[in-house]
Amino acid sequence: MDFSEGDAGADNNFRAIILFGANVASYKFALGATLLDLAGNDVEKVTLEELAAPFSRHLCDHLADVNVQGTFAHSRFLDACRHFNFGDINETELITATAMLGFNNVIDAFHVVSGRDVPTRFFVDERKTARPGIRLTDQMLHLAGQAQAGNLASEVQGRWNLVERAWESRAASEPLHVLYDRNRELLVPALLGKRRPITGARLALNGYQKGHCFYCYQTILVVPNSPIPADVDHVFPYSLMSWGVPYDLDQVWNLVLACSNCNRGVSGKSATVPADEYLQQLHTRNEYLIGSHHPLRETLLHQTGATPWDRRQFLKRVSKAVDDFGARRGWRPPVVGRAPR
Repeated sequence: MDFSEGDAGADNNFRAIILFGANVASYKFALGATLLDLAGNDVEKVTLEELAAPFSRHLCDHLADVNVQGTFAHSRFLDACRHFNFGDINETELITATAMLGFNNVIDAFHVVSGRDVPTRFFVDERKTARPGIRLTDQMLHLAGQAQAGNLASEVQGRWNLVERAWESRAASEPLHVLYDRNRELLVPALLGKRRPITGARLALNGYQKGHCFYCYQTILVVPNSPIPADVDHVFPYSLMSWGVPYDLDQVWNLVLACSNCNRGVSGKSATVPADEYLQQLHTRNEYLIGSHHPLRETLLHQTGATPWDRRQFLKRVSKAVDDFGARRGWRPPVVGRAPR
């Protein structure tokens, strides 16, 4: 299933890199966040030293929270970032180390997803010029001026949080399954005593819906104080568990983002089950989550089944159980946007 198929705009190509790119270290996330920073300030050309400052800052911030930032045992560059966090080296020394060690692979690999480059180039590699660095493309600069730019910055952080916590758990030989903390709208580890939040549910889910309401497809934003905010919604209403429906509906497989009108407006979904086409759409969204790996993949496989067929059958069983308890179903909203594919 190709996330970008039929929807190959710059924003979704950027999402594909962040959500589906191979990750042995967190450098792609740091570079993605840095590109958004630079483009948001209309910076087109940067030397490696100029690129190193925001790039290393993002990594140092994450290292301060989660010390594992890759699948490898040792990294000279990450050790330099740790030394900076401990106060052993200054910012000038960190920037020098970053320019020398931090970009060896990430600049070459940034655009690669599933073995090939995404259609949109977000920067041009100019490391072999008189002033080694990169040049942001017009597509990257244009993207930073769009409404989705704030979403993309938040999605980078949400995805980064998920991956680094998976690495941390793997290093400690602890399997990581993710639960939804409904009161705080956070994703948290399932292990008892390990309830330090992983990330906000909105940040983790929005990219897989391509920044649109799950139901009416209007643009939604996950940035604070947005005029078109995203609500976390249960496709099969959470309240059905109080009727005795024998499934935990408060899990990631059943969570989507919806605009406030669809979720809680006068003609909103409320405690009804949406029309059947949304259940197919839920399956597709869950397959995107599984395709992106760490750690939502493991969580969804555990909750819904090992194969796409198993997962379709799981949703059918839930749907039948909901019908057996007499839930109202078939809700549809007025469609105000184009369905992301």
